[in-house]
Amino acid sequence: MNKEDQVIMGFRDLYNKMVWLNKDKMEDSLKGYKSSEVHCIEYIEKNVDSNVTKLAESFYMTRGAISKMTRKLIKKGLIESYQKSDNKKEIYFRLTEQGKVIYKIHEDLHQEFQERDKAIFEQVTEEQFDSMLSFLDKYCRHLDAEIKKLGIDIK
Repeated sequence: MNKEDQVIMGFRDLYNKMVWLNKDKMEDSLKGYKSSEVHCIEYIEKNVDSNVTKLAESFYMTRGAISKMTRKLIKKGLIESYQKSDNKKEIYFRLTEQGKVIYKIHEDLHQEFQERDKAIFEQVTEEQFDSMLSFLDKYCRHLDAEIKKLGIDIK
């Protein structure tokens, strides 16, 4: 196996292990909520004036799929929609108090997982971090260009 294959397989293996390790605790703590719903809640909390277009771009989903998910989240009482007084056309989302509870549970779990994995990150040098981040940035930009070639504009 060449180094490119090793990197790709390494990313996949790392991701799968993280998902597997975190899955039970996430599912127990966030019963009744799909992963996509929880991540939508997270995005809305962390990004001011979230709307269907921004969510679709972030999650690489269609606006129709995001509209369906946000309707479900509104129905569950986790988010609410609003409009700005200077723009009655655009609809934005924000968390309700109940949505903030789900967001907090999710954030606390992420903090717990980071604490679990802290020992490995403490061993990484600043140069290694910079190198990894540079590679991730280049690879993401390459994939964005490939997606754009398909006629899909996500960003």
